Amino acid sequence: MADVIIAGSGPTGLMLACELRLAGLDVLVLERLAERGGESRAGGLHARSVELLDQRGIADRFLAAGRTGPHAHFSFIPLGIGDLPTRHPYALAIHQSRVEHLLEERALELGVRLRRSAEVTGLRQDETGVEVEIAGSGGTEWLRAGHLVGCDGGRSAVRKLAGIGYPGTPATVTALLGDVKLTDPPPGIVFGTEGRREHGSFMIFDSDRPGTHRVITMEFDKVTSRDAPVTLETLREACLRIAGTDFGMHSPHWLSSFSDAARQADRYREGRVLLAGDAAHIHFPSSGQGMNLGLQDAVNLGWKLAAVARGQAPGELLDSYHAERHPAAERMLVSTRAQTALWRPDAQTDALREVFGALVGLEDANRYLGGACTQLDVHYPVGEGHPALGRRMPDLDITSPSGRTRVFELLHTARPVLLDFTGRAGLRAALDGWTDRVDLVEAEHRGEHWTYPVIGDVPAPTAVLIRPDGHVVWAADKGPAAPAAPGAPAAPAATDTADAALRSALTRWFGPARSR
Repeated sequence: MADVIIAGSGPTGLMLACELRLAGLDVLVLERLAERGGESRAGGLHARSVELLDQRGIADRFLAAGRTGPHAHFSFIPLGIGDLPTRHPYALAIHQSRVEHLLEERALELGVRLRRSAEVTGLRQDETGVEVEIAGSGGTEWLRAGHLVGCDGGRSAVRKLAGIGYPGTPATVTALLGDVKLTDPPPGIVFGTEGRREHGSFMIFDSDRPGTHRVITMEFDKVTSRDAPVTLETLREACLRIAGTDFGMHSPHWLSSFSDAARQADRYREGRVLLAGDAAHIHFPSSGQGMNLGLQDAVNLGWKLAAVARGQAPGELLDSYHAERHPAAERMLVSTRAQTALWRPDAQTDALREVFGALVGLEDANRYLGGACTQLDVHYPVGEGHPALGRRMPDLDITSPSGRTRVFELLHTARPVLLDFTGRAGLRAALDGWTDRVDLVEAEHRGEHWTYPVIGDVPAPTAVLIRPDGHVVWAADKGPAAPAAPGAPAAPAATDTADAALRSALTRWFGPARSR
């Protein structure tokens, strides 16, 4: 019996498997396909995704396999992201197939079990676990685990078997995709507005297979069945309608289609069954958000699921996964719908793009959209107080007793960190009962402010509690407590109040204290 079964070995499923293994869980990944196909729908990682990899100490693997550039866009209206407050103010161009290869390599290093030709066809759950029926070349069998996570795509079998709804908006666009050879390719890449035409748009750029190009066509108000076969002829005809030429396409390696249908699971958890990635949300690939959303789902869920599976935290902790990630994906669905509307090929939309482009040129608008596109501005509802609460922890340069380091290096083991910049004995005492789960690091950092996307500078706290996903859930302010009014009872010492709030945050996120 595995602690967790994950259905799907895409980027989301593999990232989640790595997170769970770092926590010491036995993880089994089930993959329907007999072997990895090598095709790539997604083609890049945004700044926050690279930060997540950096938090686990593996970002260098991905940076070596891709190409960075300070580029982002909103419906192909350029955004400046080069000055965002992060060590990674860029987009990383890297094919999904390469991301999957590197994550699978990491998962196997950590001891994740991967089983191919295993399609999920049934499930049932009780108070102690989940039973999963799988079909393969040897017939069907039932496997048992403590929890099941569906990372099996937009047509998720796990979601359907769990009875989770998937409401949203229907398709209005048909997009065709093909990795093909071209005898008469354009002189350079066609990407963005240069491929926007009267009847739709097209893009052409190098695919992840040498000697082939990726050709993508998009036509509005032309909706075909998602099960309709895509052939070389249908792609050629679409390209002729839009671009006036098929560029001599031949020898297709991979053909597919997608649309702007936008849907989201009405709940991310049903008992011991959870959803992540495209199984929880789909949308048009405007500004390349899908793979990035899935990675954030995985890192948000992984440490929570591990704490519950180990009996360190109550099952209710898993409810915070939906509470935090559902709104984040919902906001992205709004963004991608807006970007799709801005891409319609008509005079009214041309005028709207001109106005919107001028607005994006304003610093505040660019900062807002850049923070959203890179997902550096994600803010979880963890409580009121210091402006850092719920936001990602900046990767500060710090000096600890072991020497100079960075905050992200403290997160490589995926454990919570209580980072204390004062060396106050009370924090160490307040942490008593959680030292088996939370690392205390006393460090020095020179700086009066921390800088965040969108909101700018905030006063630097004297101490912070950082979750394994890198988000701050408790922060101690600097200034002294206000003096009591004459004749009023003395207020609790500021340190006492802060320590009580810290213990409350520790209990909420990492379970009750344990005696030594």
